[in-house]
Amino acid sequence: MPPYDLADRLVVGVASSALFDLTEADAVFREEGEASYRAYQEEHMGHTLEPGVAYPFIRRLLSLNSLNPTEDPLVEVIVLSRNDPDTGLRVMRSIQTHDLPITRAIFTQGRSPHHYVPVLNMSLFLSANESDVRDAVDSGLPAGYVLGSPSADDTEDQELRIAFDFDGVLADDSAERIYQSDGLATFRTHESTNAATPHAPGPLRDFLAGVNRVQQREEERQRQDPDYRIRVRVSLVTARNAPAHERAVRSLKDWGVTVNDAFFLGGIDKGEIIGVLRPHIFFDDQIGHLVGTARNAPSVHVPFGKVNEISAS
Repeated sequence: MPPYDLADRLVVGVASSALFDLTEADAVFREEGEASYRAYQEEHMGHTLEPGVAYPFIRRLLSLNSLNPTEDPLVEVIVLSRNDPDTGLRVMRSIQTHDLPITRAIFTQGRSPHHYVPVLNMSLFLSANESDVRDAVDSGLPAGYVLGSPSADDTEDQELRIAFDFDGVLADDSAERIYQSDGLATFRTHESTNAATPHAPGPLRDFLAGVNRVQQREEERQRQDPDYRIRVRVSLVTARNAPAHERAVRSLKDWGVTVNDAFFLGGIDKGEIIGVLRPHIFFDDQIGHLVGTARNAPSVHVPFGKVNEISAS
């Protein structure tokens, strides 16, 4: 049998801390140590873990495999966990109980699992362990730190809404560096002058490209079946406004990726917009923006670029 090929799939890595609510177990680990944590997990092996912050996003993402009638999934989700195989059993049993089609996992007993992101062709790794995420991003990998509290997942709703910031997420942070060093006026002038020059891609450009491939499959399905309802919707939510909006739009086109909606807010509070948009996941490189958005939607900090060097110092 040939090896299972991940090359043409949308592959997402998720830590158990992002997929499930491990608040209680993590408290045992921090307060009592590894031995007590292992005993706790063994004692609670039959207790199914409750959904975590990323659960609704992951469930909906995996549901898109119904677009492919063969046993050849468009989307692959792989657990990357600091648990050891024994304590990881509770995670895998919970996955089975929640009927999530996740069959692959890596357990690394206390070591960061992010080193496996590139060899598994992952375009996104989600974790509630901030140091793991920072290590991954510092290594040039596409990772995000989930924020906020788990929210109820409407199982009747199959739509998947994904929202991205632009600078430091889809694009690199070269423009953000100009803003940080020279101010807003210089930033706007620079972006207007260079409107026809695309930005270099940022950490999540390839993830968006993978989502777009799934959207293309949805469009094919709708052409075959006019009653099929499109499920995936992608939005750009950025602090840019005119005249700096044009370079963002042109960059997306040059990269061959698309979004359904674009919000050029020019300093308007993103939290209010996210509250109406209600994405199942929102990615931003600035923790200050996410403080507000995390109250309204699962939010992910991508600790990339100059602004995160400043906040980390």
